Amino acid sequence: MEIGLHVADFTYPSGPAGLADDLTRIVVAAEEAGFGRVSVMDHLWQIRPVGPIENDMLEAYTTLGYLAARTERVQLLAWVTAVTYREPGMLAKLVTTLDVLSKGRAWLGIGAAWNDEEATGLGLPFPGTAERFERLEETLQICRQMWSDDDGPYEGTHYRLGATMNVPQALRRPPILIGGGGEKKTLRLVAQYADACNLFAGPDLAHKLDVLRGHCADVGRDYDEIEKTVMFPLDAGEKGENVDALLTQLRELAALGVTEAHGWVPEVWKPERLELLAKEIIPAAAEL
Repeated sequence: MEIGLHVADFTYPSGPAGLADDLTRIVVAAEEAGFGRVSVMDHLWQIRPVGPIENDMLEAYTTLGYLAARTERVQLLAWVTAVTYREPGMLAKLVTTLDVLSKGRAWLGIGAAWNDEEATGLGLPFPGTAERFERLEETLQICRQMWSDDDGPYEGTHYRLGATMNVPQALRRPPILIGGGGEKKTLRLVAQYADACNLFAGPDLAHKLDVLRGHCADVGRDYDEIEKTVMFPLDAGEKGENVDALLTQLRELAALGVTEAHGWVPEVWKPERLELLAKEIIPAAAEL
């Protein structure tokens, strides 16, 4: 099992003036520690489960470009892009640019969007749920077409592109991760379009995976082709008091077929937090 780092909090003791240096130190330490992926949220205001909306938040793709210049190996992605915040042709170009400049390390993490508060606050489009899912499917189709040899037009219900030319092309076709556990729509889109899914480590996880398996059978997709990732806090404690509990949780996830645990680290700006994971968690997880 791989371990991935989700940077969800940008409010650090050094403040905005020190944020660039803090982020550099965090992602370099994560890469050296053996984290396989580093992600940032695609939000413009902080989300309430993490902190007050007034807390610091950085735009995702600008941040990922910055992180690409300071790392060499970790995979990079937004976890996950809100589909309605960017037109799909532009989104494909953003991820392609990240891939080229990171030398082939970009993923597309995407979902149907949920934060109407920030969208309304900043004047971004936020249609109803059914339309957001329609736009998500069309965006997936457009991105896949732009990362292929087909540079022809695209005609959908919500998006119409005269030509899907994408030059320079991505160094590899960026893997697609779809976030969310909706059983009727989201997991069907995973089966049809995605390389990976992201779910939460709740009591219904096994059921969600069974639903995904059923969708794969319906669309003729090999269930085992899809990487299963789970998002939850990677909290080993300040002095390792939670190491055993975290390892137990990772073993339970691995038994369900989860191959990446991806999460945020409390007080990630403290070097000892990542050092503890590097010493106690990442090597053990690699054996699962």
